[in-house]
Amino acid sequence: MPNTKTSTAKKSGNTKQRTVEQESALKELFVDGLKDLLWAEKQLVKSLKTFVKAATSDELKSAFDTHRVETEGQIERLNQVFEAVGEKATAKKCDAMEGLAKEAEGLIEETEDGTEVRDVALISAAQKVEHYEIASYGTLKTLAGVLGFTEAQTLLEQTLEEEKKTDVLLTEIAEGFVNEAAKDETK
Repeated sequence: MPNTKTSTAKKSGNTKQRTVEQESALKELFVDGLKDLLWAEKQLVKSLKTFVKAATSDELKSAFDTHRVETEGQIERLNQVFEAVGEKATAKKCDAMEGLAKEAEGLIEETEDGTEVRDVALISAAQKVEHYEIASYGTLKTLAGVLGFTEAQTLLEQTLEEEKKTDVLLTEIAEGFVNEAAKDETK
């Protein structure tokens, strides 16, 4: 017989009933998202090493290397999130990040080494990754709040803000000089 214990949550004046099974299903979805992100961040560390080698401008190389180090810290923070919610930190293959990494590899192959066009391609690939991460961390931060995992929510918010800053930095590099320099390059 299903457990019919319910909890009450208020939202916009409406009372909403949630069963223990539903809460458990939401936690399962949350933890699955954490596992996905753990794999994604580990893959990103590898990709960022490739980006550093492939980039033309020193400023972009530095930005990628700085974000690689930051990403290693985000992996540690994800481990803390797992601990905070009473789960073992395990990674689950992230199809989205795998696809984004393959796309980036293709862009590197399709662009000429030492060109600003390659830097434009790398920034584009990196920003797609950042936007994926922003969406993922934002969702998980919200779910952590719904589930009452305040420590996890705080940790996820910290990473979310780092991802947003990286996205802004990449835009500044692109708009600051890379896009204009690439405009004048020929095949």
